[in-house]
Amino acid sequence: MWIERLARDIGAVGQAQGGSPERALDQMSVAAARAVPGCSAALVVVWHDVGRGDERSEEVAGRHVVADYGASHSDLATAFEHQYTTDQGPTVEAVREMRPVSVGDVLREDRWPGYTSMAVQCGDRSSVTYPCALGGEVVTFGVHSGRGDAFDAETITPLVALLAEHAAMALHSAGRYTDVAREAAHMRRAMSVRAVIDQAKGIIMHARGCDAAEAFDELRRVAQRNRMKVADVARSLVAENDATGGRPAPRARSGR
Repeated sequence: MWIERLARDIGAVGQAQGGSPERALDQMSVAAARAVPGCSAALVVVWHDVGRGDERSEEVAGRHVVADYGASHSDLATAFEHQYTTDQGPTVEAVREMRPVSVGDVLREDRWPGYTSMAVQCGDRSSVTYPCALGGEVVTFGVHSGRGDAFDAETITPLVALLAEHAAMALHSAGRYTDVAREAAHMRRAMSVRAVIDQAKGIIMHARGCDAAEAFDELRRVAQRNRMKVADVARSLVAENDATGGRPAPRARSGR
């Protein structure tokens, strides 16, 4: 059966030697996108549980921050980064509530009004996301489709749960997220994502006289055109702005 083969493939990817955690997550998402019926893209995210009472919790969305993630397609990466920066969407709800989240068609959804437009633009019409505990962290495994009602939630949710469990076990057994130094580095990286995107948006807003939504759309367009993540485009723009003494050239970067 395809689910058994895919589960084995995901386990093998997680335990492969020599690869980075981010590459392993990318490979897991690509494998799922290719094998799951009706799935056009997949997203695997590892979240760190900050915990209530942690002095850093006011700087992050809810109780979890992203340690690493892999998306099979750049559009889905863009959609997820929008979820994370706005704290709205099925993936952030799955980890916040620690329960499966199904979306029949995002056009019929009213749970995340700030996510609907971005989801449609990025081809994220329907999805099933399942969270699985990984020590002090959580793995969310999501299958997504550009078509509405692409999945039978009752049928696909147990299968996605199996994939999430295999991904979590593979990552845990490989010890990828137990090293204290690596965990600290991931935490610093995760907490900087929102800040660097906001900084880049500010640069574009100042240069073009546009609002925050238009600035984010520009970052997204550049990311899609160059097959990059929005966060990486934002870091590049901020670095360029610093190097030029605050004289960015966002129009040149966008190719306009």
